[in-house]
Amino acid sequence: MPSVLDVARARRSIRKYLPKPVEDEKLQQVLEAGRIAPTASNAQKWRFVAVRDPETIKKLVNACGGQAFVGEAPVFLAACADGPDRVMNCGQKARVIDCSIAMSFMILTAAELGLGTCWLGNFSNDKVKRLLGIPDDSDVIAVTPLGYPGESPDPRPRRPMGEVVSYEAW
Repeated sequence: MPSVLDVARARRSIRKYLPKPVEDEKLQQVLEAGRIAPTASNAQKWRFVAVRDPETIKKLVNACGGQAFVGEAPVFLAACADGPDRVMNCGQKARVIDCSIAMSFMILTAAELGLGTCWLGNFSNDKVKRLLGIPDDSDVIAVTPLGYPGESPDPRPRRPMGEVVSYEAW
C-alpha cells in the first residue's frame, strides 16, 4: 500500500476524464475521508454535496467559469461551510480552513483509489449554491470534478526544500 506521501507525490490535477462511472464504494470512501477530517473545535460545520446527475453537472460547467472538463467528470463534489463563520484566534476563518482540510483529504483519497480531481478556484459561489440548493447562510468553499483520469500529466515543478522550509525562524 502506498504511503500518504507517495499518494501526494503522484496526485495530479486532472482536466480530462473518462466516461466511466465512479463506483459507489469509491465515492463513499472519498466522502468518508472528508467526514473524518479535523475541524476547529471539532465543530464540523460543513456539508459535502456529491452530484452525479449529468444534466446538473453540465450546468455546473457555466458556474465553474466555463471549464468544459468539469462536464466530462461523472461526479462533482462541493465542500460547503454550514452556517455563520467564526474567526479563530490565529486570525483565520474556521470555515475556509476546515473545508479546505476536508477537500484535501478527499482529493488524496481519490488519488489513492485511482480517481482524478482538480481543485477549482474558478467558480461562482452564488451559481453553484443556486444549482445545488445550498441555503443562503452557507457557502461553497471548494469544488472538484471527480472521475477516472483520461490523461496522465507530467509532474509540475516544485520549489526545492531549501526555498520553502526554515527551521526555528523565518
